[in-house]
Formats: sequence, C-alpha cells, structure tokens
Amino acid sequence: MVTNGSWRAATAAVVLMAATAGVHGQTVLTASSWVPPGHSMAAAQKQWCGLLEQRSSGRLKCNILPRGVASPPGTFDAIKNGLADVSFTVHGYTPGRFTLTRMAEFAFLGDKAETISVAFDKVARKYPAFAAEHRGTKVLAMFTHGPGLVMNSKRPIRTMDDLSGLKFRVGGGVVNDIAQSLGINATLKPGTESYELLATGVMDGTLFPAESAESFKLSKVVKYATVFPGGLYNTSFVFLMNQDRYDKLDARDRQVIDSISGETAARLFGRSWDRGDERGLAHLRADGVPVIAADAAFVAAVKQAVAPLEQRWVQEARAQGLADPAAVLAEFRAAMAQQ
Repeated sequence: MVTNGSWRAATAAVVLMAATAGVHGQTVLTASSWVPPGHSMAAAQKQWCGLLEQRSSGRLKCNILPRGVASPPGTFDAIKNGLADVSFTVHGYTPGRFTLTRMAEFAFLGDKAETISVAFDKVARKYPAFAAEHRGTKVLAMFTHGPGLVMNSKRPIRTMDDLSGLKFRVGGGVVNDIAQSLGINATLKPGTESYELLATGVMDGTLFPAESAESFKLSKVVKYATVFPGGLYNTSFVFLMNQDRYDKLDARDRQVIDSISGETAARLFGRSWDRGDERGLAHLRADGVPVIAADAAFVAAVKQAVAPLEQRWVQEARAQGLADPAAVLAEFRAAMAQQ
C-alpha cells in the first residue's frame, strides 16, 4: 500500500533527480500540475515549457511531474518552499491571503479569458502591492479563466429565485461573495472535486467556466447550464516559480524566463482557457445539456445584487496598501477595452 509518507518521499526523490539531471549544462525545472493532463492550464504550462526550451536553445527545460506535489490549496506554499519549481494556483483557494487579485474576479468583466488575463497581468505588474501578496515566489504571470457559468442537475436557472434551495460548489474568491449576494447556498471546494460532488448528489450544481464540461467531465453529471454576457464571475490565478530557483539561474537564463513571462504567459493561459471554453460548450450541447442565455431581467437583477462588492474591494485593497484601488480598477477595465 502506498502511504502518504511514501508518496511524499517518492515525490521528493523525483524532484531532486529532476533538479540535478541536467546534462552538458542543461537545467531542468520541475513543473507541477494538479489538473488533468487534458485541462487547459496543463496545456498552457506545457506550451510555456516548450517555449522555455526553444528560447534557451535547450539549456532550460521542464520535467512535468505526473502528479501535483500538493493539493490545489497547498500549491502556492509548495512552490514557495521548493517542493517543485513551477506551477499555477487559484488565489481564492486560500481565503484571506490574496486581496488585490480579486480585482479580476468581478461579474460581467468579459467573454474572453485572453483579453482579461493580459490586462490583469499588465496592471498588476505596474503596482508593487500585487507582487507583495506573492512574497517569496517569482510571479511568472497572473491570469483568469473564461466567463463563469451556472451549471446544475436539478432545474433550469432563469431567475434568481431558481437558485434558491440548491447546493452549489464554488472555487473561492469573489465568486463566494457573488454567491452570497445571490442567496446561493455555496461551499468552497477545489474544482478537481466537482465531478464527484455532483455525481454523488452532495452538491446540486457548480459555478464554473464551460471548459470544465470537458476537462472534469461535468457534461455527464449536469442537466442545465446558464450563461451570462461577460460571465457571472471570474477566477484569478497565478503562474509562479520558486524564487530561490530563479535567483540561482545565471543572468541569460533568467532573461529567457522573463521574456516568456508577463504578457506572453498570461496570453498563453488565457487563450488556452478560451479554446477550452469552446470545447466545453460543444460537450454540453453534445450531451444534451441546454445552454440558457440569461435574459435582460435576470442580468439586471444580478448586477443590482452584486453592485456593492466592488466598493467593498476598494476599501479592502486600500487597507492592503494600494493607494487608489478605484483608479486601478478603472485602469484594468480600460486595458481590457484597448485590446
């Protein structure tokens, strides 16, 4: 029987071997992923690793581990503490730790993850307070998934009243606040648990982007989906690297990593999410799940219910050291509009 202790020991051995396995001056970075190999983020990380090897003329490469070195909520600290060199995580999986990044999670931000991600990363890099929340790691990019949907196994959702009495899984961050504002009975759980929660009836539905219908096979366990223009919510992520590992690279290798971080990496992840959303919507329809477009009355009711959340964030962000959060939020929206 494989125990938790033996798995951790085996993982540590894999990481150590990967870190020292370079030949002829080659440096191998261990990359961890907690999502299925076919997931949009796994695909984006693999693309980034390909760019890393290409831009460095083979001096740098990734060893993508077959399994994540930590649970989704534990991934940030796993990278910070050197259990792997590179990974990604959801800011909202560790409640109370990240405040400023919630800027990219409000309702109705946009229909394309690539557009939102590039703007998010650009604005976040401009203000040191964002980096301060990630202290101890090297931020490679910040990004978001695509527009959030309402999916459930019980009934069509066409009004706020239709949400009443149903149990929903949510992923953390502003989506928790949105769910509360809409009167949703919500429980914070990682996306990787969604299929089991719905298949066993522990939860009636989930708030998720369309991509999950494919990657987590949710089109097999939900019966209805409702979409909103610009999304009911969004989720922010960070693609990050162990700071010490980065610092110990020579200057030309750090320059390679910098050249494929920021906008380049944010665009990779955002574009991969958008492609996943297209496939996910196709899976929903192919499996007979009606995709309902929220009408104007429903959208207006949601906007009214969630309106106070932005002002709450402004106050919280100011307390975290961001001088003018309202102006930063406006800058973020302007950056999206300029693309």
